[in-house]
Amino acid sequence: MPFEIRMPQLGLTMEKGTVVEWLVHEGDRIEPNQEICEIETDKVSVAVEAPQGGIVARILVHDGEEAPVGGVLAIGVELDEKLVDDLDLASPGKEKAAEQEPALVYEPPSLGLTKESDAVRASWKARAIARSADLDLKMITGSGPKGRIVAEDVFKLRARLQQKKETKAVISPTSAVRARAMPLAAKLSDSLGLDLSQVRGSGPNGQITQDDVIQAAAAIIRGETKTRSRLVSRPARVTTTVPIAGVRKIVSERMGISARTTARVTLFREANVTALIELREKFKAHGLNVSYNDIFIRLCALSLREYPNVNARMGEGQIDILDQVNIGLSVDTDRGLLVPVVHNADRLTIPQIAAETQRLVGAARNQRILPDDMDGGTFTITNLGMLGVEGFTPVINLPECCILGVGKIVRKPVVVDNKDRVMVRPMMTLSLVFDHRVIDGAPAARFFDRIVQLTEDPALLLSM
Repeated sequence: MPFEIRMPQLGLTMEKGTVVEWLVHEGDRIEPNQEICEIETDKVSVAVEAPQGGIVARILVHDGEEAPVGGVLAIGVELDEKLVDDLDLASPGKEKAAEQEPALVYEPPSLGLTKESDAVRASWKARAIARSADLDLKMITGSGPKGRIVAEDVFKLRARLQQKKETKAVISPTSAVRARAMPLAAKLSDSLGLDLSQVRGSGPNGQITQDDVIQAAAAIIRGETKTRSRLVSRPARVTTTVPIAGVRKIVSERMGISARTTARVTLFREANVTALIELREKFKAHGLNVSYNDIFIRLCALSLREYPNVNARMGEGQIDILDQVNIGLSVDTDRGLLVPVVHNADRLTIPQIAAETQRLVGAARNQRILPDDMDGGTFTITNLGMLGVEGFTPVINLPECCILGVGKIVRKPVVVDNKDRVMVRPMMTLSLVFDHRVIDGAPAARFFDRIVQLTEDPALLLSM
């Protein structure tokens, strides 16, 4: 019996969605729970799975088209079934045209079924990049969940192929010239990028020595010798185009709006995180997988409860103070930046927050995050310290009015008392970006000071 593939209800406020890309074609064989298309809402992009196994007989909503929640995206049939002409194939949101739907007869043997073993699991972004670079996805080993090919895998293959092409373009000295060079001289010329055919040898029988290479390099630096680049000179070419779609499109639009509309001010503070490190180690000693992000969610939530005017947003001609403290956490995924939200974070303990962030981060990276898990944030934390960044200025996640940037822990000498004693301590740079339309500088500074106090003495969190 024919079955329908419909636009799912991903959140309470979702009314419609857009098909970003179909991962299968009409006539393809599909298995139960196989990812068959990517859809996006105004919050996230997610994969739609096949409700059952069979054949994709008709795709009704194509790439870039919208459909309401519950709208039919495609029609499937079982392997030994035909699609009869009286089946309702009206497009989502459109009335059925009586007696105008042409008959569609499905013939399984003639459509070239795709075996599950032959299917390539890849994200829509990876597929788009591979098409742009004319790469075969079957050449790539996926590093994503369940071996799925992600964009980074395609970039790596493209870089390897490009490196091979550039290597062929190198103008290398002839074997005869290289044979006249002493081994250390040849190695030095390679490191300096010199063409040995332009180096005059001073050794026995014209052999090129290290001194000859050094003198040739010095002459080039002084401008006494003209040399050609060992790589063919040409203008840079576009090797790959990455479509601005899905999550990337959402992030681009919202970050642009935030940068244009907010009155951003950034405050920087350094915090001694000796006690913070000790607290995390205590959790780990008891078998609790608690991250620094989990502790920061807790201390920011309590700080917001003490300073409710910061837990606010710009409304229509007014400032709205919010009654819930919901902390968003920026997560890097293969589809782009996502910000899942820990709701009512001020009412949760650190272990409870850790359990929730593990669920949310896992769902985000495995493309199982739902819009409700990303809705309602009142404050955001973004951590680039794990990537070696010491300090940065993040962009406010509208409609919120504040965002906290967490930097790398760096051991450095600091003055530890009023006697000017200097000792090495683990220090962390924090940055608070706020919208001056909503908060003035002094209240923002006091709120930030409370965050730093709790960072340096996190034991206070256990008594609050």
